[in-house]
Amino acid sequence: MNGKIARMPIDLHLLAVFTATTIVALITPGPDMLFVMGCGMRGGARAGLLATLGVITGDALYVAAAAAGLSMLLTAFPVVFTVLRLAGAAYLIYLGVQMIRNLKKGQATDSAGGMTGRRAFLNGVVSSAANPQTFAFMVAFLPQFIDPGAGPVWLQFTILGAVLIILEFLADATVGVLAGRLGGWLRNRQAVRRRLDAATGTVFIGLGITLATQR
Repeated sequence: MNGKIARMPIDLHLLAVFTATTIVALITPGPDMLFVMGCGMRGGARAGLLATLGVITGDALYVAAAAAGLSMLLTAFPVVFTVLRLAGAAYLIYLGVQMIRNLKKGQATDSAGGMTGRRAFLNGVVSSAANPQTFAFMVAFLPQFIDPGAGPVWLQFTILGAVLIILEFLADATVGVLAGRLGGWLRNRQAVRRRLDAATGTVFIGLGITLATQR
């Protein structure tokens, strides 16, 4: 120790402001939260939780990219991100269309097979990774709370990203589990279950269109 006080690698005031701002942003329903809610309603609490894990996995990839400076590459070559965004949007629209088509064919999902945990997780990764808002948040928002004089920039990115991921997990997991509980009760009723699948399919299509048209 030698009488020296270890210096924090990040400005605590900026960290507090970032945490408060992130909480406000996360309680406002966005594409990721709506996606998690749809998975929970269709596949149960487990699907909602795994969809949340998929979403924060996608966010973690962006945090790692931002910390490594790869965000500059995507900014310099926007066509790469455009392809990623459109591919993710097309996949979400495909999922929604399939749900609605199955209803028209009389193939409404049963309570156990609405959405597997693996599919919910993978779809969550796609939804997050293809969301332009996630990219914009990591590249434009996080740097505002970084003080180059406080410590290594990559470490500050990592700390802010970890705070973001933890808070988002708590918010989205709560929504996903509650939606799963409610959806489990609704899926026991045939007519309501069909409306539930139709609504979920419409939400997925809407999210896909939103991702495709956002800049």
